[in-house]
Amino acid sequence: MELGRATQDRHHAWRTPVLATTAEDGLPQARTVVLREADANTAHLRFYTDGRSAKVSQLSDRPDAVLVFWSKRLNWQLRVRVSVTALTTGPLVESVWARVRQSAAAGDYLSHLAPGTALSAATPTEVRSIAAQPTEPRRHHVGVLDAQVQEMDWLELARGGHRRARLSADTWEWLTP
Repeated sequence: MELGRATQDRHHAWRTPVLATTAEDGLPQARTVVLREADANTAHLRFYTDGRSAKVSQLSDRPDAVLVFWSKRLNWQLRVRVSVTALTTGPLVESVWARVRQSAAAGDYLSHLAPGTALSAATPTEVRSIAAQPTEPRRHHVGVLDAQVQEMDWLELARGGHRRARLSADTWEWLTP
């Protein structure tokens, strides 16, 4: 229920979880992502990214990842173990681009520079200018991360006592916090 709300409410704390993946060198990598869709019926979460980002190649090599959501208002932490499919082409990607291209975020996916590209000694103004320059033809780099939920670990922190539960497709069990 809260995850569904987070896709609609830009101010919901769970809209921007941390996604942890495993890099090619075996070390963990974590970054904030924006939750775009949550489907409770299919246990899927969806995120958009630049298809050239490191997380796309990391997830293509090792699709298992963890999302960590924290809500200060609720005092809830939700850790979600997922298996992620990273898509950079196809009907779903084009459908997402059709929605994104009309938004202010469109420029993020039109840069000729991949995320993390070194900009040598460029100033911040030059960086914005370089990143905004279109390539010919103007190609988008939208990627979609489709995360199948495997298991959730919910923790509530409360003065009267903490509560914790593990949930999966066929299991619900209370745990010691």
